[in-house]
Amino acid sequence: MRIYKILTRAEWDAALAAGAFVGSGVDLADGYIHFSTAAQAQETARKHFTGQPDLVVLEVEGDDLDLVWEPSRGGDLFPHLYAPLDPALVRGVTPAPLDAAGAPQLGLGS
Repeated sequence: MRIYKILTRAEWDAALAAGAFVGSGVDLADGYIHFSTAAQAQETARKHFTGQPDLVVLEVEGDDLDLVWEPSRGGDLFPHLYAPLDPALVRGVTPAPLDAAGAPQLGLGS
């Protein structure tokens, strides 16, 4: 199953330079990297990233990671990674432009 991480292009560029993504601010505060499934990602983008420019979406094969699925919004299980993400495991990086209301548009299927 493919999972997705929304972050700024600057965070991704820094991760590439460092050879690992250790997380965005909220990830570091919570102690794990937040991911979403395709069905969850657009709502995550709307709820947590509205108005934030220059976002990208990482696409990762969930089976490549040692994920913990934990309840969050409405009891839905979300994939969490309690380790740095190796950039070599990222299958795709796409921009997430903002719509007229400022919500990032991910263009993912659900």
